[in-house]
Amino acid sequence: MIKFRLTPYSSGGWRWDGTRYASSGGHDQVVPYAHPLVEQAAVSDGRRSLIMVRERVAGHPASRTDVQQVPRAEYDQARRAAERWPADWVLVEWVPDEPVQVTAGPCRTTPLYLAAGGSTLHGSWEMGDLAPFAGGLNAQEVARLLLYRPRYSSDTVFTGIQRLTERATAHFGGALFLRYPEPALHSGPRQLAEDADVLGAFVGAMDGAWDLRPLDTVTTALHLTGGFDSGVLATRVAERFPDRFATAALLIGGPGRAQQLRRRQQMREAVRFAEPDLLLDAMVTAPLHRDCARVNGELISPYEEPLYHPFQRLAEGLAANGARAVVTGLGGDEMVALSQDEYPHRPMGEPADTAHLPWIGEHGRNAAQFGDVGIAPPAVVNSMTLLSLETTAPLLLRQGIWPVHPFTDPVMVQLGEWLPIDWRELKQLQRRRLAALALDEDVTQPRLRESFAEVVQHALTVHARPLFARMLRDGSPLFDDKLVDPDGLRRAVNRLSSGDYREDGDAQLLEVTTLHLAAEAFL
Repeated sequence: MIKFRLTPYSSGGWRWDGTRYASSGGHDQVVPYAHPLVEQAAVSDGRRSLIMVRERVAGHPASRTDVQQVPRAEYDQARRAAERWPADWVLVEWVPDEPVQVTAGPCRTTPLYLAAGGSTLHGSWEMGDLAPFAGGLNAQEVARLLLYRPRYSSDTVFTGIQRLTERATAHFGGALFLRYPEPALHSGPRQLAEDADVLGAFVGAMDGAWDLRPLDTVTTALHLTGGFDSGVLATRVAERFPDRFATAALLIGGPGRAQQLRRRQQMREAVRFAEPDLLLDAMVTAPLHRDCARVNGELISPYEEPLYHPFQRLAEGLAANGARAVVTGLGGDEMVALSQDEYPHRPMGEPADTAHLPWIGEHGRNAAQFGDVGIAPPAVVNSMTLLSLETTAPLLLRQGIWPVHPFTDPVMVQLGEWLPIDWRELKQLQRRRLAALALDEDVTQPRLRESFAEVVQHALTVHARPLFARMLRDGSPLFDDKLVDPDGLRRAVNRLSSGDYREDGDAQLLEVTTLHLAAEAFL
């Protein structure tokens, strides 16, 4: 939601020029993302300056964009109030002759990447803007991603580029220092009262998360995949606001496709959605297609959507239909997730699980042992959810679309923490809500898995062939740093060519292609 260029110890004075805040010398600038759901405000007490870029909140008067001159006490009051903003926000603090500070809020919607270039701090939600500062590959972070064991931290795949995590503060006085916040406090399941109306509380929380933002001021679409999470949100919105919101989704492949179509159709018939219903076939617009921006060398972050090409096409279709915001079901899995005590399980990507990944290189295996070093403390919103949001935001923002994820609202998060296991296990909360709409078992108890597994298989066995051939012929930064073993990769590719595809082990090759293409583009 923000881009900036900041130089500490420079002369003061900021002004709003209609699109950005610029320093008196003109070198420094803070550029908010231009969108009806984003606003900016700035105050100064004559010495200190505070610039805030944030999501708009319904019922709150629009902020003034010019820099307001206030007494010192009012400046301090504004600083404290800024951190209580209930939606996404970023604060930039500038004081002459002192390091600059940048702080992110707890309800992150977009990423913010940072890079130090000489005496200037650069920041952007678009990692490609910082490509000139990418120094090399960060073995620890690459190993996390290769093993499908991502961790939320200030690390990125590239040395020289860092992530500002939720509630963290960046200090820059010539060198960049990132300070993590204290761990967010969380609670556990509670015993329900005899007359507890769980579904009523769930509906109320969904309504509150929706009403927080002025979505009635922009054309908004609903991401209705046919799954539980997007299904409960979209049907509730259409129940409240009939005939107002259109829907969109990518169609999967394989045996679950027909079921996905039936489930979506039932949901659309149960309540009144608007037209159009935008459906794109992910098997046709598959990842690694020759038209994919990643394949064509564009500066696409390795953290962006793994199925980049189909989701880019979907975002373009939404924009063509006039959408300026899209509501998703991201975060629904984590809202009702079971704890280790409730369901003991080994985290994905544990060293014992890597035997079926023979293409992991020597340095990749060694770095994997330190995968939990330097990670961010527990966040207000689940860290895996925050990483998911970062994959979604940039391709939508490029199309002028603001993403909204009601399941990440702190009230929704807390409700999930309080629910007993019998409401969370197997997503009973979402299933019972859909059953309350009189939807049948095809929706509430689907028999087939619905996933993008067949799309990934198609991408790897068809579209990835020339990419793997070029990679094995010409080399890769992943080979140079011994993060991927070329001989192991060649064996895996040969097996794919013979038609022997194994989802557990081969699907992870999509991450190899993502990292290789990003490394080539950025480095």
